[in-house]
Amino acid sequence: MEALPAGPAPAPRNQIVAGATIASVAIFMLTGGMLGVWALERREAIDAGGSWLPSGVVIPEVPSNVMLIAFLGILSFAHWAQWSANRDDRPHTIFALAATAFVGVLVLNAQFYIYSQMDLGVADGRYGSMFYAVTGAFCTLMIVGVVFTLVALFRYLGGRTNEREILAAHTVIWYALGLVYSAIWFVVYVTK
Repeated sequence: MEALPAGPAPAPRNQIVAGATIASVAIFMLTGGMLGVWALERREAIDAGGSWLPSGVVIPEVPSNVMLIAFLGILSFAHWAQWSANRDDRPHTIFALAATAFVGVLVLNAQFYIYSQMDLGVADGRYGSMFYAVTGAFCTLMIVGVVFTLVALFRYLGGRTNEREILAAHTVIWYALGLVYSAIWFVVYVTK
């Protein structure tokens, strides 16, 4: 009696990549909706003959620009982690994930610096509530991104080096956050 040949290799599990893609779409929808409300509120304030930015409020532009530039590093490190993992380069994968998390924390630090330098409270009119709603949602998304990076790092450190889909999902999420911040940077920090 002959033995049957081995079946085909199972397809890679891509549920986490699909989940990250769906989460990215949800992030785009959330941010797009918030920026749409921002633009509507801004236009109504200007059409009423006033100024959208309250007088006396100065938004530091250097930290917001540095945050945008920092996303080039985040995206490079995230992509480097995925590239290194696909080539079984454990030290570079670990370094790239740690660098991604570190630069993500630096972006959060820059946002909190902007908060500390502004003389604006959450309840100081429509501008204050919209500013903190949009940038606060972004900070929450950044915290989620940093936590996701740390989870991917600890899984990789723990020996799960064959599960590369989590790093692909990690890269998808960071690219989504980079696009979202680009829109926030232009609408909130440039056009004011």
